[in-house]
Amino acid sequence: MSRVRVTSLRKAFGALTAVDDISFEISAGETFGLLGPNGAGKSTTIGMLVGSLRPDAGQITVDGEDDPTRPSLRARIGVAPQALALYQELTAEENLAFFGSLYGLGGARLRERVEWALAFSGLADRRRGFVKTFSGGMQRRLNLVCGLLHDPPVILLDEPTVGVDPQSRNAIFESIERLKREGRTILYTTHYMEEAERLCDRVAIIDHGRILALDTVAALLDAHGGPPRVEIEFPERPASLDERGGTWHGSQWTVVSDRPEETLRQAIETGQSLRHVTIDRPTLESVFLHLTGRTLRD
Repeated sequence: MSRVRVTSLRKAFGALTAVDDISFEISAGETFGLLGPNGAGKSTTIGMLVGSLRPDAGQITVDGEDDPTRPSLRARIGVAPQALALYQELTAEENLAFFGSLYGLGGARLRERVEWALAFSGLADRRRGFVKTFSGGMQRRLNLVCGLLHDPPVILLDEPTVGVDPQSRNAIFESIERLKREGRTILYTTHYMEEAERLCDRVAIIDHGRILALDTVAALLDAHGGPPRVEIEFPERPASLDERGGTWHGSQWTVVSDRPEETLRQAIETGQSLRHVTIDRPTLESVFLHLTGRTLRD
């Protein structure tokens, strides 16, 4: 069952086509990544999914409904926008109470969800702290749970770790993994390949508004990442490897091979000690480079 279906979606701003005929589906309980550089069309896609932007063409369906502007559909979606949507002069608790009321929560249910959000974000001890005094990571965590107060089954996360420290980033990762274990359906946009590799079941690589490839991380690496690269440095160049291929730079041997363990075995069999060994396996960064000819952060 697909919770989210996007079909031939397009959006232009004047002469700039921000989203150019993209299609994808997200199954129930799946974490689906949109991976691409800034300006690739990720946030515009999120905007259309939540109904704040009207598509020029195409269709969006969430749980069988095809109009994201309907309150009944919006009630099933939680969103953490890339730009922090918090009131700096209010406390964490006050922000949560306010956003919860916008979702129609009140009374005991609102108090219950505010307590859940404070515990989930690790901010219970700072509940009465003003947001303007919070670190970037704390604000990101609060921004996330503000979109979860109404307990939505579909969650849209737009670059949720931008500008945070490593400790807060890991806390956000753990929160997202917990939401996935609870069966939530998650769309996660990022320009950090390591985040997509860790969190996403499938990834769509997007650039200039178009999806260039879409599959599991493993399948993308197999199809577009290229073979591993092995670099081995010897005390001196062994003559026994001259016919084994690869390239030499002094006493450093470089081999691109689908069987890096075989290359390492050949090096060991020379009888020399190995000063340094590096095996670079393909990453989503190399997939993006292969597909676009430029690095992900260009």
